[in-house]
Amino acid sequence: MKRSVLGRIWPNATAVVLFVGFVFPVYWMFATAFKPAGDIIADDPVWFPTDVTFEHFRKAVAADHFWTLVLNSVTVTVLSVVFSLVIALFAAFALTRMRFKGRRGLIVTFMLAQMAPWEVMIIAIYMIVRDNDMLDSLVPLTVFYTMMVLPLTILTLRGYVAAVPKELEESAMVDGCNRFQAFVKVIFPLLAPGLMATSLFGFITAWNEFPLVLILNKANDKQTLPLWLSQFRTAFGDDWGATMAASSLFALPILILFIFLQRKAVSGLTDGAVKG
Repeated sequence: MKRSVLGRIWPNATAVVLFVGFVFPVYWMFATAFKPAGDIIADDPVWFPTDVTFEHFRKAVAADHFWTLVLNSVTVTVLSVVFSLVIALFAAFALTRMRFKGRRGLIVTFMLAQMAPWEVMIIAIYMIVRDNDMLDSLVPLTVFYTMMVLPLTILTLRGYVAAVPKELEESAMVDGCNRFQAFVKVIFPLLAPGLMATSLFGFITAWNEFPLVLILNKANDKQTLPLWLSQFRTAFGDDWGATMAASSLFALPILILFIFLQRKAVSGLTDGAVKG
């Protein structure tokens, strides 16, 4: 009986500790954003803000080019997600339903591309963009962000396409659909969990990307929000209140998306990883 009780306590206790460890930094970020400056630099930490202030948020929003950077980030992120999903849908279908020479090698290449750090290619990327006179442009960011999220998107959606019985597609073709119509009418509606998971991953990757935009886009009005987070410094040091307020605003879209898509995202990643 005691072993049974201990067997239930330890996993729950471990889950609670992990939950607190992951959630506390997020709570501290949001709490600090609402604290007065005196409470932020106090010797004794103020765990719960009592005198709530919105001054740090006003300072963050008032930073130079804020709304331009918001538009840049949204544009680059949404386009990257859409392009990667469209390309990955057809690539996953081809890898799953068609047999051609080099198919297995192509799948392995996608896996290796997903594991490789993009930072090692940043010099080559800079030279390509510079030689084509495309520095300080959102187009290269969109292209390379799409390339970053494409391998995992293809591999995840491949698992979902493989999980759809071929008989459904064949039945649609017997009823008069061609292969493309069968894909659109039969397979595509069944891929919603995979699309949710991969779109969330792509959004997070493109939204958070910092090194590439730092190297390629020096013009202040051509940058994205990750660089905006580094603006809150004064001659006396970092403005932690404005930094935490900016970080809270920056993280808010991802938190909202995850709250609405969490079930589909988790099932999409796990199912797509083990099927096919």
